[in-house]
Amino acid sequence: GKECTMVVVTDAAAEKIKALIDKDGHVQGGLRMGVMGGGCSGFQYKLEFTEGSGDMDHVFETKGVKIFIDMKSSLYLNGVTLDYHDGLMGAGFKIENPNARTTCGCGESFSA
Repeated sequence: GKECTMVVVTDAAAEKIKALIDKDGHVQGGLRMGVMGGGCSGFQYKLEFTEGSGDMDHVFETKGVKIFIDMKSSLYLNGVTLDYHDGLMGAGFKIENPNARTTCGCGESFSA
């Protein structure tokens, strides 16, 4: 299939993902990005490390990290940027979604 990078992964996020995968020893693994119902604006992002892809996943590799996105979530995640902030308010991955009309303050949920 056509290699399309659906999600932009910043350098900071890619480095962090690589570090976390190395630490856990998931050699074939990558980061699974998903969207689930709930959260303060109707949807919530879910990020988790996974050993491999499922049948219905979009898989792409960017900056040396593999990203897995299931079909349903891909509708919401197309074009988002995954960033990593290491700040005073706590470190964590942040998803910036240009398609979302309303995002809540926590940066973890949105409504489309």
